[in-house]
Amino acid sequence: MIDTLQKRPLLVAGVDEVGRGPLAGPVVAAAVILDPDKPIEGLADSKKLTEKRRESLALEIKEKALAWSICRAEVEEIDQINILQASLLAMKRSVESLLHQPELALIDGNHCPKLDCAMEAIIKGDSKEPAISAASILAKVARDNEMVEMEEKYPGYGFAKHKGYPTKQHREAIIKLGITEIHRKSYAPVQQQLNL
Repeated sequence: MIDTLQKRPLLVAGVDEVGRGPLAGPVVAAAVILDPDKPIEGLADSKKLTEKRRESLALEIKEKALAWSICRAEVEEIDQINILQASLLAMKRSVESLLHQPELALIDGNHCPKLDCAMEAIIKGDSKEPAISAASILAKVARDNEMVEMEEKYPGYGFAKHKGYPTKQHREAIIKLGITEIHRKSYAPVQQQLNL
């Protein structure tokens, strides 16, 4: 007798983080389980998309995905456990917060967080795997929007423009205005300012 029951597809989550390089703000991770019946056109590495395109794709991902989650590790955690561990922690939180738990997690990069499912680390996964691309888009849009809000809280630093990355404008603002509570004190340019 032929078994007509199709094996159900694996629930696969794409996982990515944004914000390892900045001198300020949290590191934000997202996990996304795409719905094979609701394809999303134009998924790509979030860094290669315009801000407008990222924003519209983020809305579409939230609408069409089987499950999605955005989590973070705070500045204090980054300073305490280092940025790699904080990134992995944010990724772990994002997977564990999904409405459906995946059977396989595809992680962007070459390190995997500790998860209770099968995992695969994929270097440049955000440009190879649609689910990782989707996660990178959600994480980047969430973090960028938060840094725009930080501009109002901490005027003069240019957070809306550089999103906390170590640009010339940002480094000069740190020297001129000092550091804020959202600056990562374990990062050299911030540490130098603290040691003055």
